[in-house]
Amino acid sequence: MTFKTYRRSAVQNFIEAIPMTKSWFITGSSSGFGRLMTEQLLARGDRVAATLRKPEVLDDLKTQFGDRLWIASLDVTDAAAVRRVIADAFGKLGRIDVMVNNAGYGLFGAAEEVSDEQIEQQIDTNLIGSIQVIRAALPYLRAQGGGRVVQVSSEGGQTAYPNFSLYHATKWGIEGFVEAVAIEVAPFGIEFTIAEPGPATTSFAKGIVSPPSMAVYDKTPSGDIRRALAAGSFALRGDPAKMVREMIDSVGRTPAPRRLTMGSGAYERVREGLTQRLVELEAQKDIALSTERDD
Repeated sequence: MTFKTYRRSAVQNFIEAIPMTKSWFITGSSSGFGRLMTEQLLARGDRVAATLRKPEVLDDLKTQFGDRLWIASLDVTDAAAVRRVIADAFGKLGRIDVMVNNAGYGLFGAAEEVSDEQIEQQIDTNLIGSIQVIRAALPYLRAQGGGRVVQVSSEGGQTAYPNFSLYHATKWGIEGFVEAVAIEVAPFGIEFTIAEPGPATTSFAKGIVSPPSMAVYDKTPSGDIRRALAAGSFALRGDPAKMVREMIDSVGRTPAPRRLTMGSGAYERVREGLTQRLVELEAQKDIALSTERDD
């Protein structure tokens, strides 16, 4: 049996074994994509284990949907809490079909403007926090015979804007992590999808952290993007509700799409970036081949 045949068989067995209604675990459920996804899933009859820093924010949904919504306080930068809450969620729900890694925020500033503390917080939340959620969930997903993980990244996992260097570091980092882990756990019927939304009208901008700016960057690309954001001329064309719907629908596709790029701008920028990298790679093919041992 080849690896690919085994992988399809394990995944197909998982898909056929799960009920029509699913159980989901979502981090960062207080607002933005996390809140919208929680609402859409509950409205269609699924169960949701929603985690966030301030559980009372979901009191209205708890009143409306009762036992189909399980809520827990969670700061993903606390690895011990991540393991505890995920264990509690699997214990309470019995089975979780889809893990959604959504918690995160953006650090906005040129690389030399941001502080050491801000860098650590950005990496601890977006990168290490996401890694620890996945690590904590894997034993349970293996034990139940499979599952899906939706990692919310960004077009910023394949592209780059000035002033978002630390944010990009976390998104490019988590995408690399997911690529490798997806290969490691494929034999257990566990699949991953990396969601890459472009700029959308969510509350993301309200959570952006910005250090004091340095005047030396005023007449640079960093200054240009600051002015564009301040003036409201940075296009936010993505519809968050539609993006969330596509993330949810992706779980019904097999095999799981490895990436889900959303938004016309995101599509164009990711395509341009990939094309340019391929051109650059081909341009130095001779160099690549010339650096191997003669024997």
